Amino acid sequence: MNLPHVLRDYALVADGERGAVVGPRGDIVWLCFPRWDSEPVLASLLGGPGEYTVRPSDTHYVWGGQYDDDTLLWRSRWMVGGSIVECVEAMDFPGDSERMVLVRQVRAVEGPASVDVSLALRAPNGELAGIRPRRHGTTWELETGGTSMRWTVPDAAHWSRGVLTLHLDLEPGTHANLVLELSTKPFTTAPPDCDQTIAETTERWRSAARRLQGCRAERDARAALTLLRGLTASTGAMVAAATTSLPERADEGRNYDYRYAWIRDQCYAGLAGARAGEAGYAVLDDAVRFVCERVLDDGPALRPAYRVSGEPVPQERDAELPGYPGAPHVVFGNRAGSQFQLDVFGEALRLCAAAAAADRADATLWRAVDVAVDAIKSRSSEPDAGVWELTPAYFTSSRLACVSGLRAVAAQTPPGPTANRWLALADAITADVASWGVHHSGRWRRARDDDRVDASLLLGALRGAVPFNDPRSVGLLHAVSHDLVSDGYVYRYLVDGAPLGEREGAFLICGFWLALALHQQGHDDAAVALFERNRAACGPAGIFTEEYDVHERQLRGNFPQAFVHALLVEAAVTLPPDEWGDNTEWNEH
Repeated sequence: MNLPHVLRDYALVADGERGAVVGPRGDIVWLCFPRWDSEPVLASLLGGPGEYTVRPSDTHYVWGGQYDDDTLLWRSRWMVGGSIVECVEAMDFPGDSERMVLVRQVRAVEGPASVDVSLALRAPNGELAGIRPRRHGTTWELETGGTSMRWTVPDAAHWSRGVLTLHLDLEPGTHANLVLELSTKPFTTAPPDCDQTIAETTERWRSAARRLQGCRAERDARAALTLLRGLTASTGAMVAAATTSLPERADEGRNYDYRYAWIRDQCYAGLAGARAGEAGYAVLDDAVRFVCERVLDDGPALRPAYRVSGEPVPQERDAELPGYPGAPHVVFGNRAGSQFQLDVFGEALRLCAAAAAADRADATLWRAVDVAVDAIKSRSSEPDAGVWELTPAYFTSSRLACVSGLRAVAAQTPPGPTANRWLALADAITADVASWGVHHSGRWRRARDDDRVDASLLLGALRGAVPFNDPRSVGLLHAVSHDLVSDGYVYRYLVDGAPLGEREGAFLICGFWLALALHQQGHDDAAVALFERNRAACGPAGIFTEEYDVHERQLRGNFPQAFVHALLVEAAVTLPPDEWGDNTEWNEH
């Protein structure tokens, strides 16, 4: 088994139903099947069995990698002596919830290529050492634990102790195809053609790609939208991340399972999609569909997070895996699934209003709006876990989220009694939160009994709960800029009075929030500088995690973190465009 890499070195290939994490040694180290939150069949990222590796036989190489534009087709490339070897990685997109097709095409780009391949799957009860697959020519098949596996390769592979191995020697300019299929049912058709799968998957990804007019960092914004589509299942649910238990802070026990769909995160993504226009409407539509279904099903008992199927998130349990370095405790499930978070109702209303403004609303959406409004009316006086999912309290940001949502849907409703009722409720909540949510200095404070500055409070003005030039908004902007920024990165709040960076990393979503707030108040130079600083906090794949370790310049937390990419998109289409524009040639697909 390969040793793990730092997170910045990984990429993700995905088909909407699940995703595979790929490292620079050609090692696929994490893959769950059949769905995002299922048991992993490749688990070496967390120290467990299961890995699928394609890499040069000569380990003295230099690695690089990139995505094909507007796709999640990843190309690993190795410089080996005088040769260049490439491996194209892709999942058949869009994915089938019961069947996965993962293709890997090895290419001798310059000079000959000598490549070693190994495949070791993990069963729910451990490695498959005791189960011998059946061989049909160059195809191997096995069934275990309700999963069928078929691996089609160009030459005879060798089986030993649960591992299939293969050596490939390629002449210059030639390529070899590897096709791995997983299914919940026995296979009844021939294996797919790798070249055709790559061509068709590329076309399907690019068919929805649109240029982002007047956009800053257009290539990064398009890539972020593509990633959000890759994290979104056929149900419309977008998982918060593809992984579990990647530590936010070494040996602090802050290791969470994010392979579920958070209502708040999905609303952030949908709002970003709406701001992006035609390029983002697929993200918007999926968000509206999933969020409205959950609101209508659960009403005032709306959960913060769900499985992509719409089922409740399971409670945490020990996953019995060694863990990523710094996180020896691995969990499946998330306790946030049973919390009460008031702000999700306000975010749902904001999402619905954005869809209505884009002329993408229907009767189902407006029924969900009525339900969400009633839930705010009945539950806004209760303490909740807030944006950061903490011990329940009267969080200012949760109430402001509800106010902004109410005002947004009222603005999309014809003047009359309904809109007036929603605005009256917004005014009542505003008056209440203003009576206890303002710091003695005149800025917003975190909670009824908490004077701290909190970056999530920036959303109050950004989303229209209160005017951006309100003294409480201006004071908050100054306080966040002064108290929560270090080296161009933004922290969410001071933890237990400790210096910034001592208890947790900077939160990249907070950096994009502050950039948007600075722009809103007319400080474009500072906004652009902050945006550029934060969008650089990634690796070669351009993928972001939740936190960034400012001192060690490392990514922290689960990979990738969807809501960071959503806010990158929103900031990119809101801030002033690049002075020089995007010099990449654009081909409308």
